[in-house]
Amino acid sequence: MIGQLAGEGRTLPNPHLLMRPFLAREAVLSSRIEGTQATLGELLAVDAGAVVQRSPDDLREVGNYVTALEHGMARLDSLPLSLRLIRELHEKLMRGVRGEQATPGEFRRSQNWIGPPGCTLVNARFVPPPPDLLAGCLGEWEKFLRDRSLPPLLQVGLLHYQFEAIHPFLDGNGRVGRLLITLFLIERGILPTPLLYLSAFFEATRSDYYDRLAAVSKVAAWEGWLEYFLNGVARMSADALDRSERINTLMAGWRKQVAGGSSKSIASLLDLLAENPFCTINRAAQRLGLAYTTAQRAVERLEGMGILERTSDVQRDRVYCATRLMAILDEPPRISG
Repeated sequence: MIGQLAGEGRTLPNPHLLMRPFLAREAVLSSRIEGTQATLGELLAVDAGAVVQRSPDDLREVGNYVTALEHGMARLDSLPLSLRLIRELHEKLMRGVRGEQATPGEFRRSQNWIGPPGCTLVNARFVPPPPDLLAGCLGEWEKFLRDRSLPPLLQVGLLHYQFEAIHPFLDGNGRVGRLLITLFLIERGILPTPLLYLSAFFEATRSDYYDRLAAVSKVAAWEGWLEYFLNGVARMSADALDRSERINTLMAGWRKQVAGGSSKSIASLLDLLAENPFCTINRAAQRLGLAYTTAQRAVERLEGMGILERTSDVQRDRVYCATRLMAILDEPPRISG
């Protein structure tokens, strides 16, 4: 399944366009596991220049996830996955948000633990290695990260468990651990562009996720964990493949619909919608380098064709959305199959 998804990614005319909304979706779902309530529609609307009612803190946390993954992607050109890069990801992730007191970009120097709110070290569900053992654990983890003897999907499953068990930061470990899965698959050439994310699977099967991790710690149930992890890879690969194919079909139909017109601005606006289904005339004019009136005509043309719909009735800074595209992105993941 991941091979089929990689093949689809290699045939995309503009893979970076599809990467953006998939990345935003992953940021929302990964942050939701940590209790952040921002929705994909809110994140994309804000990115397009709209104003939403969601807490700025929630939006910043989700936005930081996007920033961290984009930073990791760019850094892979010059720096391999490593403890250094992991610290950089953590710094980007935790900057200016709740938990910023948890020393962004620095490994912990005190003991942490995992459990329900209010629990102590005595009754915690899981206690990671103490600070004086942390450097040794991380050194072994980085050594294993560079190993090339195992099938990559098995290796990243093992690496993810080990990272979560070490829990090297005071906060943000889950999000960094999920970022690492995507970056590992890119670095190893398993995927050409980051289309696969497992947060939707982990979030939909949250109790299984924690139970499988705990079973490795308690009784070395590696096989059960890897079976769960690989099932997630298969399910989310199939889900991403289905979404990307439907998005490509929809976009191709829209391009055919606007073909023959004299305005290049309309075709450019369609590419912008592939990145983000939401738009405002001001933001479209800025992103495409167009005069406001030219952008306005392009937006109104797509509205007249039924591609865009208004989502607000205000006269100034109206927000539009390619609702059929947004529906594909926002539908629940297909976990079973």
